[in-house]
Amino acid sequence: MSGATRIVGDYAVPEGVLGLKGPVEKPAPGTLPLRGDLAHMALAGTHLAAHYVIPHVHTVGAAGASLRLTPRADAEVFATLAAGSRFELLDVAGEWAWGCPGPQGPAGWCRTSELAPAEA
Repeated sequence: MSGATRIVGDYAVPEGVLGLKGPVEKPAPGTLPLRGDLAHMALAGTHLAAHYVIPHVHTVGAAGASLRLTPRADAEVFATLAAGSRFELLDVAGEWAWGCPGPQGPAGWCRTSELAPAEA
C-alpha cells in the first residue's frame, strides 16, 4: 500500500493528558473505527484502545468497496463505499484493509484490491 497519502494536518496527536472521565458505552461493531487493539487517532480523547493510528488516506476503486466485520470472503457485507470516496486505512492483514471513510465510521475490512492504485 505504498504511495498512500498521509494527511497529518487532518488528525494530530491530542495535546495534554488524555483520560476518560467515566464509563463510555461500547459502540456496536462496525460503527466506529475502534477495535480492542487499535483505534482511529480522532477517537483518542473519547475511547480507550491499546494503540491509536493516524490513517493513510486512499480512494475507493472504480467498483466500490464492500465492508465486512471480519477479513474473510464469506463474511457478510454490512456497508458499501462508493467508487471514488475516501478510505482512511488503519490496518492491513494480507489482502485485507481495515479502515473507514472517516472517524465517524462505518469501519470494517475490505479487500486491498478494492482501493484505487496509489498515484505515482
